[in-house]
Amino acid sequence: MNNPYIPNLVVIRKITTENEARDIKTFELVFKDPKAMRSFGYRCGQFAEISVFGAGECPIGIASSPMEEDSIQFTVKRVGVVTTALHNSVEGTVIGVRGPYGNGFPMEKMEGRNVVIVGGGFAFTTLRSLTNFILHEANRDRFKEITVIYGARDPGELIYKYDIEAWGKRKDINLNVTIDRAVTGWSGLVGFVPAVLKEVAPSSENAIAIVCGPPIMIKFTMPVIDELGFSPEEVYLSLEMRMKCGIGKCGRCNIGNKFVCKDGPVFTFEELKMMPREY
Repeated sequence: MNNPYIPNLVVIRKITTENEARDIKTFELVFKDPKAMRSFGYRCGQFAEISVFGAGECPIGIASSPMEEDSIQFTVKRVGVVTTALHNSVEGTVIGVRGPYGNGFPMEKMEGRNVVIVGGGFAFTTLRSLTNFILHEANRDRFKEITVIYGARDPGELIYKYDIEAWGKRKDINLNVTIDRAVTGWSGLVGFVPAVLKEVAPSSENAIAIVCGPPIMIKFTMPVIDELGFSPEEVYLSLEMRMKCGIGKCGRCNIGNKFVCKDGPVFTFEELKMMPREY
């Protein structure tokens, strides 16, 4: 039996700095063993454990789409020992990946339906994975209307600008990018995500909503989601912030009788309403 704590070796193929503060970077990784890449079958919304040898490991949501078959991507904010060590790494560095873990987004339930994607700040990583998966030419006709609402504090904190530019040229996505306050040179939407969501007012008919962002954003977004008519069982949120081991052994991420790493990180709002308010 394989040891679940031993990571696969991967090479950092490309590093992309995502924001002006230079504390958010996307790491494109290639498995040293091609068989390991083929066996790393993941779905949008899942996460993996990233190991920087000598520094430790941490759970990070997978930012690439499963349609990208030769590599995987993780977008990482520099906040602690492990993420700082990763940010100090260079292309060609060998690190470790184990996973994928968690349940991911309900892709089967989304098929044939409208999808509303609401995200804020750095938490847009797994939503980027979902958006690119849906927009892929092999998948797009499996889904109906796609509405994306994504916000950041200012233009310098918007990540994936290259994706946003590409999405903005398409006619099969309703893209709404906003910043909190007006700044010189910005011609896009201005306002907090909940206010923009209310203004855009996507229909809840035959629709599923996916919400991921900082707690304060989620707090004020959920009443708008409810006002728009989305039922709690058709709204999905991700609780990626409490995990450690990734396999339900350390007990760090339990909420009541649920383990975020195994039963989540994606939960319906209906499920969250039944759980202790520890998240």
